[in-house]
Amino acid sequence: MKTIFTAAVHAGRPENGDPSIPSVPGIDLSVSFRAADAATLHAMLSGEQPGYSYSRYGSPTNAAFEAALCQLEGAATARACASGMAAVHVALLLSGLQAGDTLLAAQDSYGATFALADTVLRRLGVRTIFVDATSPDAVAAALAEHQPRALIVEPISNPLLRICDVGTLAGLCHERGAQLIVDATFATPYLLRPLELGTDIVVHSVSKYIGGHDDVLGGVVLAGPHYAADLRSLTILTGGLLDPHAAYLALRGLRTLPLRMREHCRNALAVAVWLAEQPGVARVHYPGLPTHPQHDLARRMLPAGFGGVLAFELANGDSAAVHRFLDALRLVLPVTTLGGVASQILYPALSSHRALEPERRRSLGIGDGLLRLSVGIEDADDIIADLDRALAVALRS
Repeated sequence: MKTIFTAAVHAGRPENGDPSIPSVPGIDLSVSFRAADAATLHAMLSGEQPGYSYSRYGSPTNAAFEAALCQLEGAATARACASGMAAVHVALLLSGLQAGDTLLAAQDSYGATFALADTVLRRLGVRTIFVDATSPDAVAAALAEHQPRALIVEPISNPLLRICDVGTLAGLCHERGAQLIVDATFATPYLLRPLELGTDIVVHSVSKYIGGHDDVLGGVVLAGPHYAADLRSLTILTGGLLDPHAAYLALRGLRTLPLRMREHCRNALAVAVWLAEQPGVARVHYPGLPTHPQHDLARRMLPAGFGGVLAFELANGDSAAVHRFLDALRLVLPVTTLGGVASQILYPALSSHRALEPERRRSLGIGDGLLRLSVGIEDADDIIADLDRALAVALRS
């Protein structure tokens, strides 16, 4: 592949024999498409021949975005979904998960993924076992004991930024006949290409870094060629495909992904180093810091950078101090998302992990004083100045 900087700019552009080809793929809003004849329509509906028949089966705008992300990710097939959680759901179904099966899931998964596995899948007859994905020994033991259909992990976890060894986990899964599903939202293809490390299925929330501008809700599932037919069928039958408007915006955002990620990573490291020196901060969670328990693994697995998200705990650690801190911010946005060009902060106990019982959250390390910060591409000094002012307000009793 060309460098990711070049690939991101040019991936997914139309290439055909037309004398005039638009340099930017357009938004195709048509729900249906005419075929030359009945035989061609049948071949397209069955997937035997490329082309478009009905937008639930695929559309030119979505196909351009999917092709671009396949090139960046090194995937053979992709389907864009209506949200990140829709993509997670499709990925679990794609693994063949069904009633009577066991799913292994990282114990510090994103809150909605945790809740999906722990509630909805249980009601459908799937047993979910949560495991410490940062420990290959713990994963190996769980695989041997439970014989799961699949393991789902985040290589950079949300919100505590724990790192798991994707290549090692893929090998362990395949020894036991399980599939590895990786939610690489925090990493993006700029930092990590999980399929090259043996991962079976990759998921991204397009709403985050891939779109990058807080104006797209979407997700994507990517996999190898032997998943193509099943992935297409699942998204057709479940119906949760990305809207062409959103696909257009997501592709436009993808063009600058490497540039933005480079700045996110640089700024996040600078902010993490500064936060670690502040008396009002009890702890900083960021894999770029030498104090992080998986720092050495992160350096090997993520050579381009350590990501744009960090978490930190206020020293007094109560919700009142957190609220004072959030209300004092002027530059950093207190919003329930991440990955945009602006710095964004979230209180996991009340947002991303509110579906978990308080005792369960605390057992996972998500205390009442924990904040998750998505560091934007503003000047790092301006971000730090805003955090400094808010910390001073938060520490007032």
